[in-house]
Amino acid sequence: MASFALEVTRFGFSLAGLLSPGLSGRLAFSLFCRTPPRRPKDGKAASALATGAEQLAGAERIVLPVSRGAVAARRLGAASADAPRVLIVHGWGSRAEYLARLAADLHKAGAEVVLLDLPGHGHSSGRHLNLRLAAEAICAVQERLGFFDVAIGHSFGGASVMTAIGGIFPGACRFEPGRVVLLAAPSNIHWVIDGFCGMLKLRPSVRRAMVKRAEAVAGCPVDALDTVPIAARIGREILVLHAEEDKEVHAEHARRLERAGPHVTVRWANGFGHRRIVAAPDIIAEIASFVFDDGAGIADEPERRLSSSC
Repeated sequence: MASFALEVTRFGFSLAGLLSPGLSGRLAFSLFCRTPPRRPKDGKAASALATGAEQLAGAERIVLPVSRGAVAARRLGAASADAPRVLIVHGWGSRAEYLARLAADLHKAGAEVVLLDLPGHGHSSGRHLNLRLAAEAICAVQERLGFFDVAIGHSFGGASVMTAIGGIFPGACRFEPGRVVLLAAPSNIHWVIDGFCGMLKLRPSVRRAMVKRAEAVAGCPVDALDTVPIAARIGREILVLHAEEDKEVHAEHARRLERAGPHVTVRWANGFGHRRIVAAPDIIAEIASFVFDDGAGIADEPERRLSSSC
């Protein structure tokens, strides 16, 4: 059953959509981009946040100016100048601390690791986020810290990494990591918009106005935000890790990415869902294998839960 607040919101958009689809579409896009509260949702999330903060206690804190305030990053330095450099970007409603175990394990293995808090999340400023703002934040890290051997993005963070690499936003710089890891990442923005519009039961005319507003903000057609053509064009090695039972980002997103070319490898991380995937030991080991390029990751072991996509 829908919550009372959701029912009220649906009613408001239903009425506004009749009176002014254009205004309703702009309001819908603003709501679409509004980030959730930063406080943990429950005790389990609060515990994970506290654990992550402890794991990142010794990290260098970095503040980077962007067009709307500032974004925060944490860096775990490496002892060797030859160590692989890794950027980790969290998903919607998340923050650096929730990916601390992944970062800490890669750092322990010898990598230099930087975790970014996207706008409206964690220690970064703001209450709104979209793919253009995310790309700006990612590029700000690159401009300050230089080249990254591997970029890792979870969920919305994966889409953000890919659109930043695609260089599709006019006037924005292009993110240029060596390779990419996508964890449970969406590949088709239309599916995401359709899910949002379906939740609010928006009229088709309001959806069209919302898309028009999104394109005005992005400076490009919404179709350009599809990460499959970007993956096909850039030709970088991409490792996609996705659970077939993921209820938040359907597995078809990973299957679409696989069709981008032979440089895209999909591994099914079944049993880890959408959120546990970022801290599962098997997944972290697979990512570490990719980062350090040792040639034989745990996905090659048949007894493991990870298996190559058919």
